Amino acid sequence: MAKRKEENFSSPKNAKRPRQEELEDFDKDGDEDECKGTSTLTAAEVGIIESIHLKNFMCHSMLGPFKFGSNVNFVVGNNGSWSAVVPSWLRATSASQVQVILLSQPCGKSAVLTALIVGLGGRAVATNRGSSLKGFVKDGQNSADISITLRNRGDDAFKASVYGNSILIQQHISIDGSRSYKLKSATGSVVSTKKEELIAILDHFNIQVDNPVSVLTQEMSKQFLQSKNEGDKYKFFMKATQLEQMKEDYSYIMETKERTKEQIHQGEERLTELKRQCVEKEERFQSIAGLSTMKTNLESLKHEMAWAVVNEIEKQLNAIRDNIKIGEDRAARLDRKMEEQQVRLNEAEQKYKDIQDKLEKISEETNARAPECMALKADVVAKKRAYNEAEVLYNRSLNEYKALKKDDEQLCKRIEELKKSTDQSLEPERLERQKKISWLKERVKALRNQENSVNQEIEQFQQAIEKDKEEYGKIKREESDVKHALSYNQRQLKELKDSKTDRLKRFGPNVPALLEAIDDAYRQGLFTYKPVGPLGACIHLRDPELALAIESCLKGLLQAYCCHNHADERVLQALMKRFYLPGTSRPQIIVSEFRNEIYDVRHRAAYHPEFPTVLTALEIDNAVVANSLIDMRGIETVLLIKNNSVARAVMQSQKPPKNCREAFTAEGDQVFAGRYYSSENTRPKFLSRDVDSEISDLENEVENKMAQILNLQQHLSDLEKDIKRNEELLKRCQLHYKELEMKIRKSNSEIRELENIEEHQSVDIATLEDEAQENKSKMKMVEKHMEQQKENMEHLKSLKIEAENKYDAIKLKINQLSELADPLKDELNLADSEVDNQKRGKRHYEEKQKEHLDTLNKKKRELDMKEKELEEKMSQARQICPERIEVEKSASILDKEINRLRQKIQAEHASHGDREEIMRQYQEARETYLDLDNKVRTLKKFIKLLGEIMDHRFKTYQQFRRCLTLRCKLYFDNLLSQRAYCGKMNFDHKNETLSISVQPGEGNKAAFNDMRALSGGERSFSTVCFILSLWSIAESPFRCLDEFDVYMDMVNRRIAMDLILKMADSQRFRQFILLTPQSMSSLPSSKLIRILRMSDPERGQTTLPFRPVTQEEEDDQS
Repeated sequence: MAKRKEENFSSPKNAKRPRQEELEDFDKDGDEDECKGTSTLTAAEVGIIESIHLKNFMCHSMLGPFKFGSNVNFVVGNNGSWSAVVPSWLRATSASQVQVILLSQPCGKSAVLTALIVGLGGRAVATNRGSSLKGFVKDGQNSADISITLRNRGDDAFKASVYGNSILIQQHISIDGSRSYKLKSATGSVVSTKKEELIAILDHFNIQVDNPVSVLTQEMSKQFLQSKNEGDKYKFFMKATQLEQMKEDYSYIMETKERTKEQIHQGEERLTELKRQCVEKEERFQSIAGLSTMKTNLESLKHEMAWAVVNEIEKQLNAIRDNIKIGEDRAARLDRKMEEQQVRLNEAEQKYKDIQDKLEKISEETNARAPECMALKADVVAKKRAYNEAEVLYNRSLNEYKALKKDDEQLCKRIEELKKSTDQSLEPERLERQKKISWLKERVKALRNQENSVNQEIEQFQQAIEKDKEEYGKIKREESDVKHALSYNQRQLKELKDSKTDRLKRFGPNVPALLEAIDDAYRQGLFTYKPVGPLGACIHLRDPELALAIESCLKGLLQAYCCHNHADERVLQALMKRFYLPGTSRPQIIVSEFRNEIYDVRHRAAYHPEFPTVLTALEIDNAVVANSLIDMRGIETVLLIKNNSVARAVMQSQKPPKNCREAFTAEGDQVFAGRYYSSENTRPKFLSRDVDSEISDLENEVENKMAQILNLQQHLSDLEKDIKRNEELLKRCQLHYKELEMKIRKSNSEIRELENIEEHQSVDIATLEDEAQENKSKMKMVEKHMEQQKENMEHLKSLKIEAENKYDAIKLKINQLSELADPLKDELNLADSEVDNQKRGKRHYEEKQKEHLDTLNKKKRELDMKEKELEEKMSQARQICPERIEVEKSASILDKEINRLRQKIQAEHASHGDREEIMRQYQEARETYLDLDNKVRTLKKFIKLLGEIMDHRFKTYQQFRRCLTLRCKLYFDNLLSQRAYCGKMNFDHKNETLSISVQPGEGNKAAFNDMRALSGGERSFSTVCFILSLWSIAESPFRCLDEFDVYMDMVNRRIAMDLILKMADSQRFRQFILLTPQSMSSLPSSKLIRILRMSDPERGQTTLPFRPVTQEEEDDQS
């Protein structure tokens, strides 16, 4: 690329300079001199094709040799059977000495063009005639040969002293598709057989057989003309102008820059290593002088080492003896603790037994006294009622007696007053007052009776209200309990329905999402081993009837997860935080090392011939799950017994089976040897298989609960109504009671007022005396009746007190027994826990004692071995150094120092006496380091400079691209104007597209059209103009066009031909080779034009004749 650019902007000495000057003038002045008139430029001196000779190539046994003119060459002949005429691409290939060969396929035209591409190193696919070179070997032959002669004259000749005035390129193609080259000089001597030499020649002459501007085949032009893609046209322009090659070179340089950066990085790493080696060499050099000192130090270190080993063994012996002494003391302490623990265990068991006996006695006594207590309570109630009734009667009589007595006193007083009074005139008024007083007293008495009746009604209403409120509270609590149960059942029903589609939702609504998060984390490598869980999802029941029993046993473990280590646990905890809100319960995480085998628990597992353990009742495929349940719950020691009474009999009526700690029933009850706990659950939540049945049962239970709530709410409503009605009645009674009290007070007030009036009227003393006598008789009767009632009341009171005393006594006894039993129950639970704790403590000390004794015995054996080892080491030390020396350093430190000294001494011994060799190695290492350091610095500077250069080159590339684009547009416009056409070429470098539009006709009379909208002749002419525009801006010593005018009419063919000939005349330093099936008889006679006519081959013909048009050209070529 660099050379090609230099040719475009060459010095005046360069043969191509006149064209460049013309182009510059054309760019500035816009004239058309380049396409008009004749030029006085000389013929091309380098790179054009002088001759081609083919042997056994394609369908030809022999073709040529034939010679080409230095400017315009027409190769004409009729098309054959496999001619693929591609008309429109022959758009003008303009260049003055471009050799134009027009050949029909079988008659040799296309064979010549194909041989030209292959012979100059092109690939088979570039010819569009085959995919492999072996396809070009004639049928029946073993090989084919191509000979091409290139002109090599003048100042720009390639190795003129070696090749001379021409270069002969011979290519041999074998039937297997391989090919070889021979590059010969003008004298026929072989100069080279390497393809690299051919590539150098082509680069020197700027020959590009794969550039469509240099060689445009039928197929390539056909594709170009038929392509509707503007991107393909842009690629055609880039390839023709070699901008594509410049772009690829730029990319290659940038890749090289990155590789150089990597080399710098590697060099810096190598520098570090070289520096370390250099320092080692320097230390080695400097250490030669201290060799004897090092040997002396080594012997001294050996002596110290011998006694340092003895010292360390003695320290170890002392430590072991101290440990043994401490261990023996600890063993004694453990024995004492075991004895103390046994004493505490015996005391705890005895205390448990004593408390249990006391509780049994209290329970028996309480149960025995209960019937008597109930009978006495009923008797107390009856006698209290009788006494109350008697008391009421007595009080009534007493009130009556008091009233009679008061009346008697008043009568006596009145009689006395009347007797003394002499004035009898007021007697009628007094009698009237007396009568009114009597009536008022009777009224007060009646009101008192009403008051007592209303008071009793008030008490009855109060009792009824209190009773209803008590029942209301009880029903309200029952309703709350049923609502809680209903809510729980509804949640459980929803979970069961969800679990029909996803069984994992039984263990919590967040479990499926959590398991997906665990899978993602495991795929990302956050877990050592993938956590296992929930455990309930990893187990299966052998007997579905035991589901509730197993759930009651395992409880929260069914929702637990297992992790291999604490790091995995922390990751799982972090994941759980995303799915469980703060404050809510999370599943348990069990940390235990994952194993592939289940524990062997046969020696400690419970066994019963009829009943399984939890372990045997489950199918567990994962050993991690089974081991976790064994560790956490001891499932191998828990029996499953369906029947409750059988479970009691097995665990409590007789000695429990060996290794069995507890049992569970089918109802979920837990049975120990001395205790029995009922289950709160009635159905399994996690392990049930018949989900539909459970859903049905739960739905029925929910309906029952809802109906129960409705009944309770109705009952509550009725109670509220009763309470409200009774409260209203109570208020009415209380108001009535107050009214009666007011009436009584008012009547009494009237009586007192009447009694206080002084009567001055005459009174009937006899009547009053009769009344007083009658009153006294009533008083005696009431008094007698009152005495009888009092006696009866006192008798009933004594009976009531006696019954109350008896009831209080037995009640007190029962309460005392209950008070005694409650703390005893607490003490029993504590004693039971204490017994378990003491048993665990005893096992702990036993295990600890066993472990400690094993360790102690091991220490004693180690002590014996160390004593023997000490004797051996002391013997060895005396042999090395008879006198014991004090050593402060440890044996390990001394050993490292000895090894280091030995290595140094060995290294010095290896190089001892060769001081110059060590010095040489040190100098070489230092020079290597400095050399590489200098190279790294140089590369860094180069990278920096390369970056600046590439930035500048990229800008230049963009300017060059703009220049070529402008020139192409100007040439295209100029060429179209030959037929009064106008055209536009729009380059879009960003999207890499090229759009061409042409306006046939004059001025602005017609609109611009896409080339596909033009007629065949107009499109062919426009295409020729485009090709000629590219020829004007692209550098190549020759141009080749195949069948450029096949689809043109005579007018367009004549115009295109004139354009090509004008360009050829203006560019005599280039060669044009035009292949056409048309007869070129109408061409003007000129020494610059050579026409090669190819005859149709006859059957069996091996050589195709051709004749030159002018003898002068033939003489010039010779």
